[in-house]
Amino acid sequence: MTHRAFIAIGSNLGPRHATIHAGLRDLARVPGIRVVRLSSLIQTDPVGPPGQGPYLNAAAELATTLDPHTLLDAMLAVERAHGRDRSGSERWGPRTLDLDLLWYDGVTLDEPGLTLPHPRMADRPFVLRPLAEIAPDLPVGRTVRAALRRLAED
Repeated sequence: MTHRAFIAIGSNLGPRHATIHAGLRDLARVPGIRVVRLSSLIQTDPVGPPGQGPYLNAAAELATTLDPHTLLDAMLAVERAHGRDRSGSERWGPRTLDLDLLWYDGVTLDEPGLTLPHPRMADRPFVLRPLAEIAPDLPVGRTVRAALRRLAED
């Protein structure tokens, strides 16, 4: 069975464009994962500790036969292959590649290491803006479009 998933992608270290595109190519090489759509890349200010460079952010729609945990494991392996070390990294610190599983077939999960839908996505313009390009009506409590409008009004 094929499932629909959406991920957020970000990078603010090194050759950001190249890393994002290489990471997506590597993810698409994983058996059971196909990249269906990719938003444009947007530059955003960092969230977190001061002194970081700007991020490039995007969102992608995936078609996958993997379950959510296996998909997340594949995403983390791609991050590691591109120099990301989550073990000692500073929360919201700079990163070569960040892949976050945002939504998976409308599944709701709250387990150690995986919460679906992503608990903070509706409060993050750097996630919602690219996601709105490819899935404006995706339900995230409200639609992505409505969540983005609410943030603009705040």
